[in-house]
Amino acid sequence: MAKLYFKYGAMGSSKTAQALMCKFNYEQKGFKVFLFKSQIDNRKIRNGKGLVHSRIGLESECVEFGKLFSFKAYFNNLKFDQGKSVIIVDECQFLTKEQVDELKDISLQMPVLCYGLLTNFKTELFEGSKRLVELAESLTEIKSVCRCGRKATINARFVDGKIAKDGEEILIGADECYESVCYSCYKKLLN
Repeated sequence: MAKLYFKYGAMGSSKTAQALMCKFNYEQKGFKVFLFKSQIDNRKIRNGKGLVHSRIGLESECVEFGKLFSFKAYFNNLKFDQGKSVIIVDECQFLTKEQVDELKDISLQMPVLCYGLLTNFKTELFEGSKRLVELAESLTEIKSVCRCGRKATINARFVDGKIAKDGEEILIGADECYESVCYSCYKKLLN
């Protein structure tokens, strides 16, 4: 069904793997899948093209978007069957408010599935995530587990082995600088 979906979770919750499995499922059913990711995450590139890559090894080439990228302009220049097409966006927390508004309009014609983080390491909403919460018809939490066994909800950033309280909102990294934890463990790490 054509609508805007937001699937969010803490780091390490398999968001990207699920996005790539979703892509495979749609392609298996004959759909054209348009896969996007933010160019902020430039760790994986193949032959000069962006690559969506999961920690478990799944990957696919994609179109990268920056802050000035227009989804409407991109799709206005393409010919495709809207009834057999779908958009999947990985790292959707890096979308701008305007880009989410464009995707919402596009979702009137075809499904738009957005996968990403809800909050940054300071426990504040990202701009793209905030707008997705405001506009998406479907919000789904992808759960992950804290070191203590509780549900992880915080993306704790570590610098030199210590939890960070301040810094730039965006620092691209994975297990080397982030750990998803529950709020209780987060408070203990802060103290």
